[in-house]
Amino acid sequence: MGAYILRRLLLMIPTIVGIMAISFAVIQFAPGGPVEQVISDLTGQQGGDRLSGSSGDFGQSFSDDSSGRYRGAQGLDPEFIKKLEKQFGFDKPPLERFGEMMWNYIRFDFGESFFRNTSVVDLILDKMPVSISLGLWILLFSYAISIPLGIKKAISDGSTFDVWTSGIIIVGYAVPGFLFGILLIVLFAGGSFLDWFPLRGIVSDNFAQLNWWQKILDYFWHMTLPLITLLMSAFATTTLLTKNSFIDEIKKQYVTTARAKGLNERQVLYGHVFRNAMLIIIAGFPGAFITAFFTGSLLTEYIFSLDGLGRLGYDAVVKRDYPIVFATLYIFSLMGLFVSLLSDLVYTWVDPRIDFDRRDV
Repeated sequence: MGAYILRRLLLMIPTIVGIMAISFAVIQFAPGGPVEQVISDLTGQQGGDRLSGSSGDFGQSFSDDSSGRYRGAQGLDPEFIKKLEKQFGFDKPPLERFGEMMWNYIRFDFGESFFRNTSVVDLILDKMPVSISLGLWILLFSYAISIPLGIKKAISDGSTFDVWTSGIIIVGYAVPGFLFGILLIVLFAGGSFLDWFPLRGIVSDNFAQLNWWQKILDYFWHMTLPLITLLMSAFATTTLLTKNSFIDEIKKQYVTTARAKGLNERQVLYGHVFRNAMLIIIAGFPGAFITAFFTGSLLTEYIFSLDGLGRLGYDAVVKRDYPIVFATLYIFSLMGLFVSLLSDLVYTWVDPRIDFDRRDV
């Protein structure tokens, strides 16, 4: 296992470099770079014009052309344009910029935001509590609900309970989360009916003055509607996957043999079936982890005015704040690779028959 872990760790290096290189190359052809953003703000262009420059504008920003290559830059001092390019680091060739960026990222030096006048690390740390709050609870609640429910549905396959719960799950999964969130706001957050829950932030303004149990209640008071919104679709896929996996294992010969030896259904289910059936659930954990923490709550953050990593990343892409874009991509990619490795290690814990040292990576 030690050799396998070492190989996986070494493979992470070219993987993360490849991810960053492809993303960096794509960015070179994206219209409306930071320089154009500043120019459009200075010249008062509308948002549509701001991003309407040709796709080659950003890639050409490394040449010695005049400022005319930027849409809306006519009339501006070419020296001023060159100062902007130098300020954003675009006065250097792309390969040199990429090499410097990766060297800094290896040391976890992510620099400063182009437009927020603060370090990227501070921004990420500032937004992290919201994303952790949403991701952690959704991950725990969804697995705590979906796994027992999936097992129950597998045991009672075809029963009334199975049919009704399947209908509820499918409806919950089919309804877009943002629509359900809006419905909750209308019903329970000062819309047309009740005003039971707040609409902004994860804690109240007077949170620091509350005692410990009031802080807990205040926190969950703010998190109730966002969590319900995300939970409606989060557990559907895992529930159905758990059910189908258990049904498939229950039909195998070793289950019949275990029953023939006199084991009761609980012993058969949790002593034999559970470990094999859970392998496919564990396989999907890395994706569920990354999605729950960083990519699955963007619309929910906007609807409930939560300032998390999803919203930070989206705003950075719109504003072309590349230090934030690349830093979050780098961090999320690293976390995904490490979680994937952790998932493989959990495989061996659930089923000792799996030996990764006997196979190629």
